[in-house]
Amino acid sequence: MANEATEYDVLVVGTGASGMSAAVTAAHNGLKVLVVEKAPVYGGTTARSGGWLWIPNTKLALEQGIHEPAGSARTYLQHEASTHFDAARVDAFIENGPKAIDFFTEKTCVQFDMPPVFPDYHAEVPGGQMGGRSMVTRPFDARALGRRVAQLAPPVPELTVFGMMLGSGKELWHFLRAFKSLESFWFVAKRFGRHLLDVVQHGRGMTLTNGNALAGRLAKAGMDLNIPVWLSSPVSKLIVEGDRVVGATVMQEGKPVEVRARRGVVLACGGFPFDVERRKQLFPHAPTGREHYTPSPPLNTGDGLRLGESVGAWVDPTIPNAAAWCPTSVSKRSDGSEGVMPHFIDRAKPGVIAVTQSGRRFGNEALSYHDFVQNLVKACEGQPEVTCWLLCDHAHLRQYGLGAVAPFPLPIGKHLKSGYLKRGNSIDDLARIMQVPVAAVKEEIEIFNQDSKTGVDTKFGKGSTAYNRYQGDSLVKPNPCMAPIVQGPFYAIKVVVGEIGTFAGLATNASCQVLTQDKQTVKGLYAVGNDAASVMGGNYPGAGITLGPAVTFGFVVGQKLANEDALK
Repeated sequence: MANEATEYDVLVVGTGASGMSAAVTAAHNGLKVLVVEKAPVYGGTTARSGGWLWIPNTKLALEQGIHEPAGSARTYLQHEASTHFDAARVDAFIENGPKAIDFFTEKTCVQFDMPPVFPDYHAEVPGGQMGGRSMVTRPFDARALGRRVAQLAPPVPELTVFGMMLGSGKELWHFLRAFKSLESFWFVAKRFGRHLLDVVQHGRGMTLTNGNALAGRLAKAGMDLNIPVWLSSPVSKLIVEGDRVVGATVMQEGKPVEVRARRGVVLACGGFPFDVERRKQLFPHAPTGREHYTPSPPLNTGDGLRLGESVGAWVDPTIPNAAAWCPTSVSKRSDGSEGVMPHFIDRAKPGVIAVTQSGRRFGNEALSYHDFVQNLVKACEGQPEVTCWLLCDHAHLRQYGLGAVAPFPLPIGKHLKSGYLKRGNSIDDLARIMQVPVAAVKEEIEIFNQDSKTGVDTKFGKGSTAYNRYQGDSLVKPNPCMAPIVQGPFYAIKVVVGEIGTFAGLATNASCQVLTQDKQTVKGLYAVGNDAASVMGGNYPGAGITLGPAVTFGFVVGQKLANEDALK
């Protein structure tokens, strides 16, 4: 509360994975920590995410029998980051990532599971791996949070089924096969039963998965260390004395509170997904800053970047990609609000193609979301809108779903009524509804259907990489990402450009200290998560390259602040 002591060792701004990792690490090392959060709920973007972390060379990988060649992770990141490869920061990430995972799994309730196979997004390039780098947060029983569970940010509604969060991997696999396998049906029935019982007893599901599980686990780790968290408490300005940041003014309960931080202030405000002006500056597809959709929390408006800039910090505008691009579709929720659905894996399933308003395919639909959007932007250059359509037939839609449309047996009527899902009895009908050239679409489908017989996509190589195949359907032969589009009626969903986090951020060094444009440190100020420039250099090498560095550098800054040299 506002009348509590307002002098701490560390002030952390933000309750996502990076901020809470920093807070938990610092507090574990004996520091007095305060966490403040602008939103009335905690968890930030993390609570809405997939909960995956990309960190090479962990014990979790060794337990799977995966031993990386020495230096392969560095080679891979150097290839991926290209012109924005920061050797010192990359080395710090590779060195400290395994240490961070050891710390959290051994000293806290934060736990992870690693599938034996989850390929890097570009596994075929130098240093790429077929598995052993991506891990997912273990599901978490929200009852452990007590009353605090009511303040946990919810997941994106479009990524739930009746409000139930689905775990990645095996759980999702069972849901897609619920009416094809007795084992899967029984698994789904039990999962639904537990969820409904929780809703009756607690008003919400208690089994947290994915990013909600990570946010919940980090919150519990903070609770175990008695770290205070002020919600609805934005930072209005940083306090500077001499050449050092010594605290911040926090608006708590509508009143300014001066919070002093003896060791340092850590900015972890979630980047700038809702900062229209900075989007206008850095997003090529959004000339006014408004041609963009994001599932990120609406209060992530770039506060951390502006706070940093107010004391001389620098945001590098030359990063090749200012955000982690993701194709998204926009629906209308029952309350009239917009639902923003990220299209992570549906594009890779067999029997889906993407066409622009020209009616033509423009690339490999099964590429990572980040790569897919880059191809889309190039294909729409000079057009009034950067958009495409995902197209499939009836059999595909009911087996796999598409976007926010769930597979059988869930109904599709509300999506047809709202206009989110377009339907035509024939390809001709659908093309006219989409307002794309009929002949072009029919030709693309004819070529794709013919290629599906051999399993070789002659135009764009859908299903040609390890990551493509991983996201496809292994039961479909000869190519898990290809099947003919033949059974009417036919369906389409309009896709636009979004992101799942921003990459352009404050320049930092290997210790997370914020830097000026001439690479001088801003003493007492640190940045982690999406407030710091991406260590990946604007590329997206694998599942979890946002949360992996978030947790790692949160750990790094927590350790740094616990050392005496933090005051230098």
